[in-house]
Amino acid sequence: MHQVERVRTAQRPATAPGAGEDLDRLDEEVVRFTSELIRLDTTNRGGGDGWERPAAEYAAEAEELRLTTIDIPTTRGDITDASGAPLALSVEARTVFVDPVAVRDEESDRVVDELTERFDLNRAEVEEKVGAEPGRYEVVAEKVAPEDWQDLKKLGLSGVGALTDYKRVYPDETGAADLVGFTGADGHGLEGLEGIMDGTLAGDPGKQQVEVGASGVRIPTAEGLAQEPVPGKDVRLTLDRDIQWHASQALAAQAEELDASGASAIVMRPTGEVLAMADYPTYDQSDYGDHSADDRANGAVADAFEPGSTNKVITLAGALEEGLTTPERVYKVPYSVQIHDRTFEDDHFHKTQKLTLNGILAQSSNVGTIKVGQQLGAQRLHDYLRKFGFGEPTGLDLPGENAGILAHPDDWWGTQLPSISFGQGLSVNAAQMASVYATVANDGVRVEPTLVAGTVGEDGGFAPSEKPSRERVVSAETADELTRMLEAVTGEHGTAEAARIPNYRVAGKTGTANRVNPETGSYDGHTAMFVGFAPADDPELVVQVVLHDPQKKYYGGEAAAPVFTDIMSFALKSEKVPPTGTEPPNIRLFGGG
Repeated sequence: MHQVERVRTAQRPATAPGAGEDLDRLDEEVVRFTSELIRLDTTNRGGGDGWERPAAEYAAEAEELRLTTIDIPTTRGDITDASGAPLALSVEARTVFVDPVAVRDEESDRVVDELTERFDLNRAEVEEKVGAEPGRYEVVAEKVAPEDWQDLKKLGLSGVGALTDYKRVYPDETGAADLVGFTGADGHGLEGLEGIMDGTLAGDPGKQQVEVGASGVRIPTAEGLAQEPVPGKDVRLTLDRDIQWHASQALAAQAEELDASGASAIVMRPTGEVLAMADYPTYDQSDYGDHSADDRANGAVADAFEPGSTNKVITLAGALEEGLTTPERVYKVPYSVQIHDRTFEDDHFHKTQKLTLNGILAQSSNVGTIKVGQQLGAQRLHDYLRKFGFGEPTGLDLPGENAGILAHPDDWWGTQLPSISFGQGLSVNAAQMASVYATVANDGVRVEPTLVAGTVGEDGGFAPSEKPSRERVVSAETADELTRMLEAVTGEHGTAEAARIPNYRVAGKTGTANRVNPETGSYDGHTAMFVGFAPADDPELVVQVVLHDPQKKYYGGEAAAPVFTDIMSFALKSEKVPPTGTEPPNIRLFGGG
């Protein structure tokens, strides 16, 4: 019988999350089981049938049957903004279970009552678990707050225990649900950054031995850890939580006011770091199942649209960089022009006028931009569109990104060059267009947009992400000329006086495009846009606003520019950017004669 005693004492747990008497009950079970094996061994020795294994082997087998290994949950890393403010975090929770064998008969009804009431459960299902046979470990409730478990534990109910676990929490009103995403019931990321960064955030679970009864059902009263759990790493973003929240609020207010079907707003540094990426409509991450996939999509990268007049800056940039024109060059611009079988018009009727290149952009003339596009030609226009980042992923590596459409110039038909020159016949996402204006603000150097600053390990050490790629798209001189031209857009004769900000010089561009209905493939409604940067004389921030299919106002200057002003004003103050100390230049828009 000394072999049986060894089995009983060898695996006493150092800590026991279940009731203390569970192990004693199990010991008695193992004793009976091993004694029976010894009895069978003795009988068979005398029976002469060749079964002559020693009792020690049976005892060893009994010990092995008694132990198994389970995963021990680890802490999932947080997702934070640039300052460490949490956008997603894990908090300790409890998995409450019941051991039916340990529940005293006279206390069974009370156990059922307490579990049913405290966790708002179906009474019949709780009764089934409390009376389960031959069960020893029946999970009653998961993700229970530690204080709620402590309140229950104080009652001293027989057979009721808890294991440590973790649950994911999303702070209220971050405005980043579509970007951050959420985790599933198993704790792994399903959408957004939670999904694509799951390997970094999840960590590795530990391993722990647990006791097993004769029935094969595990009892959570293990000895020690066989493998320590490894916590996940925190993911630190470039976002600013305050700017993110304000952008989401301003965007939602205007989208709802204009009854838009969707909207997005991006705040970015000229060097590519994303400070905010807001989307409308959005959802509650704690109740993600109640929202559609469209509500959960991150429209800032998932929704492709024709860029309209915001695209004109690329056409003019290419012509300036190639030495084909100058800001002061005068063009004769009629209200409309016939090219092949199509008539192109400006947004508002006007008599034929003489506009400088400055004036073409400030007045957002389609006809004037077509003339510049014809100077540049299809191949060179396509090349600059690619250099500015169109037709390829942004580099943000966000799920569901739509890289847009940019056909090869060999496939352009007769009216493609004039259409594309002013923003029709191609599509982009909001992050791509924001990057275009960031490139202009960054002296003509395009830096691939970034959202993940790096990771933070268990020791608190920060590991930065790889530096993004950089490419000079246009010269600093061309970028400076474009900046002055874009500043005229918000001036007295421009299309976006609503984008002005007191004490700051602002450069930007309106955009109003026909909206392609994805179901029919035909134009249906409009997309209103404004994108710009400030201060124009020393750019610090870029803001892009897009409103899809607004019903009450749809011109970019009246629908999107006010949101730009709201978000940019808040961001400048939040970043403590000092007011502009210089006067805007006097830019000539109209030609003489």
